[in-house]
Amino acid sequence: MTQIPSIRKASGELQPFETVKLHNSLSRTGADPKLIDEITTNILEWITEGTSTKKIYTRAFRLLRKKQRGMAARYSLKRAIMELGPSGYPFEHFVGHIFRCKGFEVEVGQVVDGKCVTHEVDVIASDNQNQHLVECKYHNSQGKCSSIQVPLYIRSRVNDIIETRQELPQFKNLTFHGWVVTNTRFTTDAMQYARCSGLNLMSWDYPGDDSLKAQIEKYKAFPITTLTHLTKAHKQHLLKEGIVLCSELMNQQQLLTSLPLSKTTLRKVMEELNDLCDGQ
Repeated sequence: MTQIPSIRKASGELQPFETVKLHNSLSRTGADPKLIDEITTNILEWITEGTSTKKIYTRAFRLLRKKQRGMAARYSLKRAIMELGPSGYPFEHFVGHIFRCKGFEVEVGQVVDGKCVTHEVDVIASDNQNQHLVECKYHNSQGKCSSIQVPLYIRSRVNDIIETRQELPQFKNLTFHGWVVTNTRFTTDAMQYARCSGLNLMSWDYPGDDSLKAQIEKYKAFPITTLTHLTKAHKQHLLKEGIVLCSELMNQQQLLTSLPLSKTTLRKVMEELNDLCDGQ
């Protein structure tokens, strides 16, 4: 019986390679089942002891891109979020869009008064009954997790803001909710403290059907960094123009003409955009 090799995660930890995880991640892109089986077989024949998850991802992405480029864009979601940096602002804008899709009015990067001090809140999402005060923790490395210090700090900040807002007439009858949203993960004790203290957490794959990954798929909130026909320089140019989402680029297609793209590349970018923004 062939021994299952161990692979190295971004954190440096070794764990047995699980074929089902690779298969499932490819299935979520909507790729053809036959192609998924071909890629999985290719990876199984190639992988060796200690191969990094990054190398596995890169190989699977390249194999998928050769056959179904639109599906490759979906497969690269996690990496695409990492490419929103180096500043955290695009990620704040991105998280704000998620809450807007949920039906809230959204403000990004607001300075508000607390009882003791003023605070900068990354995202404030409100409706007639609720107000969500959201802190965004962006990391450009998959190995970085948000530890318990993050929810401890944010819980105290949110409490300071809530204590003031509960006394103001314009916030009468609102229920306040504190949030921390990250593009990587939270440590176990961070999640335990958040559950106990009533703080909401959202990470790449937590909590389940309401994770960041699930929200992106649900609302088709694909960042422009998923586009496989644009270079990193092209994407950074668009981010500086304030374009974070593929849906925004669809609505401002004239920005593509400012990029040095051939007619063929421009056509392929538009095909990708149409695929990712289908139905919007």
